[in-house]
Amino acid sequence: MTATDDLIDRLPEPPEALARATSQAERVADMLRVFVIDGALAPGTRLSEERLSRKYGVSRNTLREAFRLLSRERLLVHQMHRGVFVSRPTSADVRDLFSARRCLELPAVRGARHASEAAVAAVGAAVAEGEAAREKADWWGLGTANMHFHRALAGLAGSARIDEFMSQVLAETRLVFHVMNAPEQFHAPYLDWNRRIHLRLAERDADAAAVELSRYLDASEEQLVTAFTAMERDAGGA
Repeated sequence: MTATDDLIDRLPEPPEALARATSQAERVADMLRVFVIDGALAPGTRLSEERLSRKYGVSRNTLREAFRLLSRERLLVHQMHRGVFVSRPTSADVRDLFSARRCLELPAVRGARHASEAAVAAVGAAVAEGEAAREKADWWGLGTANMHFHRALAGLAGSARIDEFMSQVLAETRLVFHVMNAPEQFHAPYLDWNRRIHLRLAERDADAAAVELSRYLDASEEQLVTAFTAMERDAGGA
């Protein structure tokens, strides 16, 4: 058994929330996307049709269709004669992802004075999840909580379509953090910032929350692009 086979065996059961997908292939694609967002599937992981089919009780044709759906989202890549792998993002991908996130998150936060109490509470719950992970020095758990935080920010818009777009963007974003493989360095400094954004939202000061978020995204993008550019430069000179 290879390390990849063992990883697939250790993947969790599909979340109950995925039952809303309209086809079996879409349910499988949603499940795999959640695994990427939660950090269970890292860049470069080979996805074995045989083992996934056996673990989740779906046909290989269904898996192939799910792989095609996720390939269009740039989460998976097919390599000739080698199989299907989780994608590995570049510095150009990082910049494009942050551009997309600004389009999704900032308008949702600016309009949050009209958001439901439940939607604002979901933001706070993600912050609390992150703080609990920090207390345990669970840095990968903190990264997962951070993904939940940003998904909750987009959720303030109350739009199923924005939720869907954001899920795709965050799955790619999690791959970015996987490549860096330094979750404490790239997540811990932003947790207190998450709390400030939630406090502004709880006060219904959406404009102040949006200003905080804009600065947050600028700082995070600069940190990641700098790190990716250095990594790519080093790899090119190897």
